[in-house]
Amino acid sequence: MANFFEDNEDLQFLFHHLDLGCLATVQEDGFTGAERAGEEYAPVDADDAVDNYRRILTLTGDVAGNTIAPQAESVDSQGNTLNDDGTVSLSDGMRNYLEILGKADLMGFTLPRRYGGLNCPCVVYTMAVEMVSRADASLMNIFGLQGIAETINAFADQETKDEYLPRFCRGEFTGAMALTEPDAGSDLQAVGLRAWQDDDGRWRLTGVKRFITNGCGDVLLTLARSEPEIKDGRGLSLYLVERGPKLRVRRLEQKLGIHGSPTCELVYDDVPARLIGERQLGLIRYVMSLMNGARVGIAAQSLGIAEAAFRVARLYASTRRQFGKVIEQLPAVAELVTDMKISIEAARALTYETCRICDLENNNLRMLEVNPPDDKNELKERKQNARVWKRLNGMLTPMSKYYASEMCVRVSNQALQVLGGSGYMADYPVERHLRDARITTIYEGTSELQIVAAVRGVCSGAFQKHVEELEQHEYLDKSLNELKEALVQGKKRVLEGIAFVKTQGVEYMDLYGRKLVDSAISVLIGHLFLQQAVANERKRLVAHRFIETSLATLQRDINLLCSGDKSALQDYKVLAGPVPTAT
Repeated sequence: MANFFEDNEDLQFLFHHLDLGCLATVQEDGFTGAERAGEEYAPVDADDAVDNYRRILTLTGDVAGNTIAPQAESVDSQGNTLNDDGTVSLSDGMRNYLEILGKADLMGFTLPRRYGGLNCPCVVYTMAVEMVSRADASLMNIFGLQGIAETINAFADQETKDEYLPRFCRGEFTGAMALTEPDAGSDLQAVGLRAWQDDDGRWRLTGVKRFITNGCGDVLLTLARSEPEIKDGRGLSLYLVERGPKLRVRRLEQKLGIHGSPTCELVYDDVPARLIGERQLGLIRYVMSLMNGARVGIAAQSLGIAEAAFRVARLYASTRRQFGKVIEQLPAVAELVTDMKISIEAARALTYETCRICDLENNNLRMLEVNPPDDKNELKERKQNARVWKRLNGMLTPMSKYYASEMCVRVSNQALQVLGGSGYMADYPVERHLRDARITTIYEGTSELQIVAAVRGVCSGAFQKHVEELEQHEYLDKSLNELKEALVQGKKRVLEGIAFVKTQGVEYMDLYGRKLVDSAISVLIGHLFLQQAVANERKRLVAHRFIETSLATLQRDINLLCSGDKSALQDYKVLAGPVPTAT
């Protein structure tokens, strides 16, 4: 019987390494907050909180390994059914998943206990999302949408919170974020779904949404144009809509992967709606907050898929015999398997560092809004931290989504390669993992859009400041100090690249954004691995391998970036060739 928390050594390591006690103290308001009064299950101190997190993750790991994973293949095969009345029937397995998760009280991970939630920090929730994704990536697209409830908790009025949040925690409601439209995909400022008020002053929504994950859910947070005279993002507001007869699923998309997750085209026929927060802040504030959480969720989903694919490949390589030996003894396969494993751990290190900073930022903002300190110096420090963490998260969040999702596709593809012809067949789950992986670099913002966001953080000083803080760590071990010095030199090369890019303009920055972001990520993860190496002998070997190989790639990429080559733009029509004739 598999437990996806207890059998994952790297998750176990990070659970101890990330200092969850410190995060718990902030999450629980120092274990003395007034809002905790009467909370029977609230932890009494940091040790109690961390023990509670372990119990929650152990339960999640058990459900993932022993209930969800065994049904994943049948969920993928069965898919979902669009009914004549515009409703959707989920697969038998998916309905079973949600029922069990609801009974286990795992559907309100980050919500306050007064609504029935678990009040877990982002780090712990992300670990749960990773495990669920390893079991069945399509379930993550419903389980991982707990950010819908978080957004309601953060921005809705108290009446709406009291009405909806307990039902989310009990698993009675699932949610969706209805953002994209046929003519507004990545460019959400072009959203045109109309929001208007009837004679009674009630908001109603009219129009079409497309590519909506779990669009058949019970509660949809919908981005709509409330100010028709304003054509950009300032004219958009966010609304809560319940599933009902005026909201119809017109189409279920036929997809390459994540078959258990319904992706819907929706028709809004004057649907009653509630305004969330203030008018005109729908995209500018609320959706940006929602999408940042969703992007971390996709990073966790990517980790889970990659972990599942790697484990199949690792087992196969250790048992499959060719040329008189198991294939993991062949140098080419050994290198492939080694690099797959390190790639997963690298993406995991970056993702959970991002989650740690998210928790610090979110809790600091909560304290400023709910219980600002009376001491002027403390208030000044909190406001300064808010600016620092917001800036840092503006870089780390797109970095994590980009790096983890690209890793996921690469590792899943490599896993299939290790299995060879067997991996291409449905006899093994690797082909499903590869199909599921492919969407991670696309939804919640493509890799290209993540790079555009991340490279601006890299070039604005957030990268340099954060790395220089990481450089303050002292290492007693000589070999670790040598690796640290190599990273210092790597940072200098990245700064050279940044300086050159700034002389070439924004278009050049976007042209070489991927190489610059990749280089910055290599330095960041290198420092994270060095910190891990202090506590774990195996991580010392991981740090050596990662830093030595990634810095070689960094040198190549920065050299190319500083060459000034613009042929991909200047000679595009010649290099890309003529536009093909439509067939």
